[in-house]
Amino acid sequence: STQLVISTALSRAGPLGGLMAFFLWNLPGLIILTTCGVLLAEFVDADDPPFWLAGLPPAAISLVFKAFYGFGMKLDTLGIYLALCSCLVAILINNDARIDATSSQFVFPICLVCGGLVTYFDHKRETPFSNYKSPSKGWDRESDETMKRIGISLPAGAMYFLTWLLVLIACIVLVDVFEVENKYLEIFETMYRIGSIIFGGGQVVLPMLQDEVVPKWMTKDQFLQGLGLAQSMPGPLFNFSSYLGAVYEGVPGALVAYVGLFGPGVILIFGMVPFWARLRHVKSFKAILKGVNATAIGFVGAACVTLWESAIIDAADAMIFCTALTMAVIFGVQAPYVVLTGGIMGAILHEDALDLGQQSYCIRNDIVEQLVVISNSTN
Repeated sequence: STQLVISTALSRAGPLGGLMAFFLWNLPGLIILTTCGVLLAEFVDADDPPFWLAGLPPAAISLVFKAFYGFGMKLDTLGIYLALCSCLVAILINNDARIDATSSQFVFPICLVCGGLVTYFDHKRETPFSNYKSPSKGWDRESDETMKRIGISLPAGAMYFLTWLLVLIACIVLVDVFEVENKYLEIFETMYRIGSIIFGGGQVVLPMLQDEVVPKWMTKDQFLQGLGLAQSMPGPLFNFSSYLGAVYEGVPGALVAYVGLFGPGVILIFGMVPFWARLRHVKSFKAILKGVNATAIGFVGAACVTLWESAIIDAADAMIFCTALTMAVIFGVQAPYVVLTGGIMGAILHEDALDLGQQSYCIRNDIVEQLVVISNSTN
């Protein structure tokens, strides 16, 4: 959504218009989520969250399920196969103790490339499995007026790509090679690296963010509560980065995380726009994008599974999830009202109120809790 806003404004009012649209598009969510992150980190016990926050995680997860459902319904048969494959890979990486969860930063891009290659070779066949539409009519390299409004030449676009790559390499080298210890550099490197390798929207980034920041920056509950707040805010889901940074390092951390996660997408869209007038008429390029998109949708499906395991702890959570999902998918209720309803239900069902549905929803969680009790007693 952010790249769409930037590119639309860029084609009408040039780079300054693109930057202004980007800033105004994100500003409300940035301010609110930064404020919430600071307040929650300062005044709310991370290990014992209050009753009025209990219902936010399951309601937020229901919106991720809704997104996956909406994306998946638009796929054809080949797209469904690609999404299923990437979904299975992502679930395996995030739920196998023998596999480092952070390896997703390498595996995800490889999956995206493979998905693009599948549709590229498929569209070359005489009878392809998928349907590949011809590029729609729109502005192109012959439209001098539009290109003049954009004001970015091809060499300048190439420089944007080079800038993005140099910043990425510099961050990784400083943190991983020279082991520079600076919390703000750590925040920026984490967000910039994730923002550079993710394709397909905010929901795709959630498992990777969780792997990176929990428990190092915050608890699982703090992460999921912030997700609930982010889902209810205006603007893109990437504004979630400001909440994560605020919980970890206050307002400065929020701004660094915000710039880090949004930075790659902003730089790359400025670099891509002058090339798009040519690439949009290349049928092979459009075919590749179709495979990449389908693969990215599979990552959203994996996020559903991973986040469900984290957020649905007891029967009350499951009840809130089912209610929120029904509201969002069947009745089309907007996200803020879905999250608000989840918060109200969570407060009513909480053990400090009616104390309903508090038995563990998953037997495995009971076993884990018993093992923790036994471990603590022996220590």
